[in-house]
Amino acid sequence: MAITAAPPTAPTATSAGSGTTGRQSRRNTLIGISFILPNFLGFALLTLVPVVAAFGLAFMEWDSYNPAEFVGLDNFQKMFGNDTFWIALRNTLYYGIGHVPLTLLCSLGLALVLNRKLRGVRFFRTAAFFPYVTSMVAVAVVWNMLFNPTMGPVNQLLTTLGVANPPGWTSSSDWAMPAVIITSVWRDMGYYMILFLAGLQTIPVEYYEAARVDGANAWQRFWHITLPTLRPTTFLVLILLTVGSFKVFDLIVVMTDGGPGRATLVLSQLIYREGIAQGEFGYASAISLVLFVIVLLVTVLQFRLGERKER
Repeated sequence: MAITAAPPTAPTATSAGSGTTGRQSRRNTLIGISFILPNFLGFALLTLVPVVAAFGLAFMEWDSYNPAEFVGLDNFQKMFGNDTFWIALRNTLYYGIGHVPLTLLCSLGLALVLNRKLRGVRFFRTAAFFPYVTSMVAVAVVWNMLFNPTMGPVNQLLTTLGVANPPGWTSSSDWAMPAVIITSVWRDMGYYMILFLAGLQTIPVEYYEAARVDGANAWQRFWHITLPTLRPTTFLVLILLTVGSFKVFDLIVVMTDGGPGRATLVLSQLIYREGIAQGEFGYASAISLVLFVIVLLVTVLQFRLGERKER
């Protein structure tokens, strides 16, 4: 008896479709990785590896000429026993407490004014943003001339207004940090104004129209509609301002170089002095680790407070 074999069964449409979908998914994944990989390699080589190395150096003594020697917590003991570190920490907090709220308020105010349909509003938005893209060195030099105690336009204006003894600004240990804060607020508020403008333009106009119908005035509309709707944008701006305030370096170096005396010395500049100028890379890394922990704690606290407000 002859036995005939059945013809091979053709693959079903479902299995063929799933295979094609799987290959397409892997292809899309590889394409995505190819776009991300160059940036990730740059981040790993230029940021991640130095950060991890700095954490290790915080517990070592190294001057870049001799082999690194493990010293345990000696760098931290030296740091906490040095009054220069505490002065730099106090100045950093002073700068942050002045810079963050002032920049937040000024940028929000600018955004509210320039969010209206005014003639030439695009020009004024560009003019407000322009200081942020200007060279920090140029900004610092110009404001140093403006704050000149004897010939500066700021003190000449104050004298005209009747101020008998105008501040010494960058030459005074009491007024140097306020001068730096004013300059920083003027430079940064244009950038954060753009963020607030983006947030304001996402608020539906119907909210304000309904509030007007209900009899709400301008302040009530701002307090009950604008501010709550801008909460995510405000939170982002607050985080960026806080991190930027703890990292301030170039503006202070050009305007005051940490002076007069140690009146404007901040942690980032102290790290530079100890590490680059003095060659104490282990001690500088210990200061960097403390600064990292402070910024991390402040950021986590802000996130917790933001989550609590959302609830």
